[in-house]
Amino acid sequence: MINTITVIFICYENICRSPMAEGIFSALLASRNLLNCFSVSSAGTVPFQQGYSPDQRAIAALCPLGIDISSTRARCIEDLDMEAYDWIFVMDHENYEEICRSFISHEKVHLVMDFVEGHYGEEIPDPYYGTPEDFDRVMNDLVIASEQILVRMFEYYPYLATQATRKN
Repeated sequence: MINTITVIFICYENICRSPMAEGIFSALLASRNLLNCFSVSSAGTVPFQQGYSPDQRAIAALCPLGIDISSTRARCIEDLDMEAYDWIFVMDHENYEEICRSFISHEKVHLVMDFVEGHYGEEIPDPYYGTPEDFDRVMNDLVIASEQILVRMFEYYPYLATQATRKN
């Protein structure tokens, strides 16, 4: 029996970047018939938006990709057992510090861009006070990051590569 790989994406309020990342990564896994091998979620480091749906601009940015995150609801890390996750991907250094200050297993925590060649340590800027184009840039960065995270998963869990197929 193969254990489910647990992945969580973290941003500040869980209404922009992390639900976008959750949706993009989940769609990528679905396109490779790997969704059943993973549990993918997202959360924020603060509870200010808890229970709310993602920002409408985040929802709109993913529509051209055929990804619908409108049913996602904001959650906060203080309600979760972060030690239960295999991989924790954060959007910026502030998120990283918050997670590492609160939880023991620092080796599980990565900036979401860490596996993108030439972008180790780079942040995904918060588009909340920005324009729709800022949300599009975040979406593009998260697509690239998700692809590279999956490549790393194939290296870390070799059996995944043999199970992966592309849906047409």
